[in-house]
Amino acid sequence: MGAGFSGFQIQANAVTIQSETEKALMVLLRKPVDLTGSSRTDAGVHALQNYFHFDWEGELSSSFLYNLNAILPPGISVRSVRQMADDAHCRFDAVSREYAYFIYSRKDPFRADRAWYYPFATDLSKLQWAAGALMDYEDFTSFSKRNTQVKTFRCRILESRWEELEDGLVYRVRANRFLRGMVRGLVGTMLQVGRGKLSEQEYREVIDSRDCTRADFTTPAQGLFLVRVRFPWDDD
Repeated sequence: MGAGFSGFQIQANAVTIQSETEKALMVLLRKPVDLTGSSRTDAGVHALQNYFHFDWEGELSSSFLYNLNAILPPGISVRSVRQMADDAHCRFDAVSREYAYFIYSRKDPFRADRAWYYPFATDLSKLQWAAGALMDYEDFTSFSKRNTQVKTFRCRILESRWEELEDGLVYRVRANRFLRGMVRGLVGTMLQVGRGKLSEQEYREVIDSRDCTRADFTTPAQGLFLVRVRFPWDDD
């Protein structure tokens, strides 16, 4: 769960998934361990799956996983620990990341921290068009928050679609990489299309402008989930 954490990557004077996991490993292994994450998430964003790698000489006990989870706070769970090749890298070896953003249309206190309450009428066909149109582009500068230190704003989107749920919608997107705030910017801007506030032409102009001030980043964090990180050795 991303609630209560200032994102995934370690930050000064902030509680993050990485900082809490490194702290737990320090208690368990009795020496500092530097973790490298496969994908970063912003404060409040959830992750159903993510990976760390770390270097360790020697064997880990059969009770290592149980003991680690006993030390970690309730919002973090480690599902498995496995030995990898010496040159394996969980960030650079990953071939794609998949995100899902959930919105719901009827007020539900039990979903308030896991989806966005969005009680506005939207046209699903327009949303599907907007999602599909993203496949025509590789430069997503318009959907990257400011002060992002990256060498390129180019991403290759592999899947992009909206799905209708019983009481809402979910946007699913998979790409080789994502920019800071990109999925939330995409969702917010596409919803403007779905509500008829942006035409198809205006939507394409937002993308072509390479200007992040024209995208809608008001989408809150709690509806966003990192669903999966894929590697070349995965079965599917």
